[in-house]
Amino acid sequence: MNDPLQSAFLAASPRLSPPRTPLRSWLIHGGVLVLWVLLFAMAFKVGNVRAWSVGVAYVLYDTVLLLFVGWMTLPILRMRPSASPTASVSTPRNTLGVIVASHNEATVLPVTLAALLGQTDLPDRIVIADDGSSDGTAELLAARYGLVTPALGMLSAASTSHPTLYWLRLPHGGKAVALNAAILCIDTDTVLTVDGDTLLDSKAIGAVRRAFSEEPNLVAATGVITPVCSRTLAGRCFQWFQTYEYIRNFLSRYAWMQVNGLLLISGAFAGFRTDAVRAVGGFDTDCLVEDYELIHRLHRHAQAHGLPWTVRVLGDAQAHTDAPSSTGAFLRQRRRWFGGFLQTQYWYRAMVGDRRYGWLGVAMLPVKAIDTLQPLYGLAAFGLLLVYLVRGNLGVLAPVAGVIGAKIVLDLLFHLWSVYLYRRWIGQGSEANMLQAFLAALVEPFTFQILRHTGAAWGWWTFLTGRGTWGRQTRVGLVDADGVRRS
Repeated sequence: MNDPLQSAFLAASPRLSPPRTPLRSWLIHGGVLVLWVLLFAMAFKVGNVRAWSVGVAYVLYDTVLLLFVGWMTLPILRMRPSASPTASVSTPRNTLGVIVASHNEATVLPVTLAALLGQTDLPDRIVIADDGSSDGTAELLAARYGLVTPALGMLSAASTSHPTLYWLRLPHGGKAVALNAAILCIDTDTVLTVDGDTLLDSKAIGAVRRAFSEEPNLVAATGVITPVCSRTLAGRCFQWFQTYEYIRNFLSRYAWMQVNGLLLISGAFAGFRTDAVRAVGGFDTDCLVEDYELIHRLHRHAQAHGLPWTVRVLGDAQAHTDAPSSTGAFLRQRRRWFGGFLQTQYWYRAMVGDRRYGWLGVAMLPVKAIDTLQPLYGLAAFGLLLVYLVRGNLGVLAPVAGVIGAKIVLDLLFHLWSVYLYRRWIGQGSEANMLQAFLAALVEPFTFQILRHTGAAWGWWTFLTGRGTWGRQTRVGLVDADGVRRS
């Protein structure tokens, strides 16, 4: 690695905590909490549906977001599918490198690398950022890919069998540290971060390269990811719920992209303009969700320097990733995600409500402020509902049942509509199924949604105590127990 470049890169201050919290941020975040207290208090003061005001507020908020996403995704209907899109002949071809962040991923790493080496548009360089693996990764890379073991902290020579493949061997320091070290070794225009448990579709690299080549202002982009879980009964259930959760989430990202308010990309499969990442100081090593935090910093840098940078989600860049297959794994994942989200919301609280950031400042970040207490609203609504059921309080249950019934119907319609839009957006090859979407809309509010809120509430504990870690992760979705790739 280039030592002077490394020193300058690491000396850059990735995150600048604001000296004080602006009044508008206090009002927005504080208002969400005060509203919850007032609505919850109504459960002990009034009767009928107003006693469940916290639940009504939760339902109305979610409904407004659904309507926003539905409206902003209508341009998908005007899309004309293209079998093999190609970049204009006059468009300069960006060079593209891939960083595979890997820690003890020997079981799934061959699957990930096979997908990268089997692309219709091969990347110019692939760097395996080995974050102190101790599971046989070193033996795998040497024996199967002809890579000579480099000194710790150094980049290997190119693979004897795959000239674009390199091995960056690092002491264990976490994903963000590994990514930062690898970015210093990458000399391509665009860098793609891929987790060791993520399987790219054969045309994914071409789609990412094309987007960055055609759009000079594009600095970050995420592909569309489909979750894969184990073949156990629990795994199939979690894959079912997460499949439709991912569909809604990626359509939501498309909606916010339309107003340049996209914040959430997927670090498991994300492309960045290399110079832009270096300009803002790389990934934050203190954040639990380094990909999410980086997008905040890119937006802030763009506003401060008057740069027309954009962030996108690419429907024609697709991948599959290993997803939690058990309750414990799922809760740990959502704990980390939500804890990292709270970290980032706090660090960038000065941007909340700031008109200089356009829709991002006046809409997206205030929505995120509401989301900080979304699990509190959701769990309180569910808890009160259980209390009314146990007490047999029909005066409250009857009107509440009407609200819940109307919401289920709306969710059902949105589920079906989102599956249709999603198929049109990414292609008919999607695993999305209308019948299963129908069933998910009926069951999810009383099962999976409660589980998500529970994981998020645990994330609050992680944020407040500062005890968040990645935790141990077991990969069981993309390969079978014997290491054979799942189709």
